This record gives sequence, C-alpha cells and structure tokens, in this order.
Amino acid sequence: MNLVLLFLSVVLVNNVITSQFLGICPFLGVSKKVDTAVGMGVAVTFVLTLASLITYFIQKLLIVTNVAFLQTIAFILVIASIVQFVEMVIQKMSPSLYQALGVFLPLITTNCAVLGIALVNVNNGYNLVETLVNGFGAGAGFTLAIVLFAGIRERLELADIPETFKGFPITLISASLMSIAFLGFAGLIKL
Repeated sequence: MNLVLLFLSVVLVNNVITSQFLGICPFLGVSKKVDTAVGMGVAVTFVLTLASLITYFIQKLLIVTNVAFLQTIAFILVIASIVQFVEMVIQKMSPSLYQALGVFLPLITTNCAVLGIALVNVNNGYNLVETLVNGFGAGAGFTLAIVLFAGIRERLELADIPETFKGFPITLISASLMSIAFLGFAGLIKL
C-alpha cells in the first residue's frame, strides 16, 4: 500500500472527526480558540501515534499468548497511561496550555478516536509502518479539523448571527457544514 495515499486518505477522506465522527467531545469543547485547538491537536496526534505503535506490539503479544479477547482492555490501559504521561509533560512545560485545555486533556483517555484508530489498525491488518502512518495521519487530520473549526468559531464570534442561533446551535451547524465540505474529498483516494 502506498504510504502517501494512506496518509492523505486518513487526513482528508477518512478524517476521524468529519468522516468517522470520533473524538467529537474535544472537537466541540476545545475549539473556541485556535491556540488551544493547536495544543489539543498536537497532544492528540502524539497520543494517537504513540498508542498506535504500542498497541501494534501489544496486539502481536496478545495473539501469541492466545488472549486476543483482552485486546480492548489492554488498549484502553495503554491509552490511559500515555495520556497521563502527556498530561504531566504539558503541565510542566506549558502551564497556560494545561489550564486552557482544562478537563479536555484527561478526556483524551476516553477520546474514542484514539481507541478507534488502534482498532482500525488491527482490523485492517496494517504492518508497523502503515500503523504509524495511519496513527500519525489520524492525528494530523484531527488537528486539521479542530484548528479549521476553531478559526470558524473565532470568526463567528464577530459575525452578526440571529439570537436563536448564537452559541451551540451555530456551532453544530458550522460543524455539519464543515463535515459536508470534507465530504468533497470522498472518492479522491481509493485504497
């Protein structure tokens, strides 16, 4: 499989937010400002890439030891550990970003995009390199979607919007229109 096509596919065509609808909680919760969206995107990308790598080897170990039924539990434990590590690093290196992300940073643990991509890697039978490309690409796609959406939401704060649409209603309308825009990439890449 061509790795560039896999990367472009997971970033644009099969985007975790706009196509697979995974990771919506941080997408809606942290997308009010572009700088916090970038921070969340980088954190999710790091977690997705590292979780993809580690879960690849864990899956191989589970198959060898004939306990593949423990896959989901093992993956969740790995993801929770990685997120805890990322949270500690961000708290030390950028306290302002840590404060801005608030409760959404530990929620990466329950971000279904991370577990979803780990399971997609296993179900599609990706090798190690494909697993890394898919994990990193999913994180890059998440980052692209959340940063674009944060830019839209910042602009909407200045727009003249009818009172009934202000706040969460216009947020959901904008998210749906952005998903439709990403749908334009469908059919661009066939794997």
